[in-house]
Amino acid sequence: MNAELKQLHRDRPRRRFVTWSVRIFVLLIAASWWLGDFQPGRFLDDRRVANLQRFANEVRPWPLQGRAWDWGTAAEWALERWQTVGAEALTATFAISLAAMVGAAFWGALLSLPAARNFARPRPFLRGGRTPTRATAAAWRACVLTTRAWLVFLRSVPEYVWAFLLLGLLGPTAWPLVLALLLHNTGILGKLTAEVIENSDAKAPGALRALGAGRLQIVVGGLFPLTLPRFLLYFFYRWETCVREATVLGMLGISSLGYLLMDARARNRYDELFFFILLGALLVLAGDLVSALVRRVVRRA
Repeated sequence: MNAELKQLHRDRPRRRFVTWSVRIFVLLIAASWWLGDFQPGRFLDDRRVANLQRFANEVRPWPLQGRAWDWGTAAEWALERWQTVGAEALTATFAISLAAMVGAAFWGALLSLPAARNFARPRPFLRGGRTPTRATAAAWRACVLTTRAWLVFLRSVPEYVWAFLLLGLLGPTAWPLVLALLLHNTGILGKLTAEVIENSDAKAPGALRALGAGRLQIVVGGLFPLTLPRFLLYFFYRWETCVREATVLGMLGISSLGYLLMDARARNRYDELFFFILLGALLVLAGDLVSALVRRVVRRA
């Protein structure tokens, strides 16, 4: 058995590209440690161990710091935090992220159509037939290039940059956060949905077009059923990211989990800081469960 294994090992397919890629990867890791002057021995020195012990005590609820753990006291403290500020901040974060993603889904889906090269053309999903004029073909190419350039611009500007710009225009309200997340995610969803349309099976849209269907009928009857499962996957994935970004952008001063995180950090209340982090994680977890449920229903349908 050992001889056979050794023979199989010798006869295994060898690819120089893979071998050298692994070697270069290992060398890059070693070089990063050497150039970065990383010293693992100092990672857990006495000062850092003391900081970790202090932090572990400070993330405990305030009534239990320096005392034995009691689940009843911890639950009462968490319930008080939830009723006073947690519920309102979590609701605001959820509302901001949901409003932004609903708008991004609408505009992303709308802009994906003129960005899809197999749809934005004189004769979508058809081959042969009458050759379009040069002006018509050039107009459709310009439409595709313009839409794709606009989507690139939207997603190339980070959310916090949009938020800073809009904050000066609209003031410290929730709208700068909503619009910042909406603009950035419109660029992402539009690009991804356009790619889904271009890579989808053209048989159903082509059959509808051959029967004389218009573009709107092709979208509703052909493209919508084909792209919906993948679109929902992208939507919920971006929504999870949007929840995290809404939390971070809340540090600009908008009443949300981000604002509470910044406030707790400024006052060195690490127990509240940890509690608000858990609330954000639970919101993302709930979104992931809803995403899995919706995609399962769509696949079965």
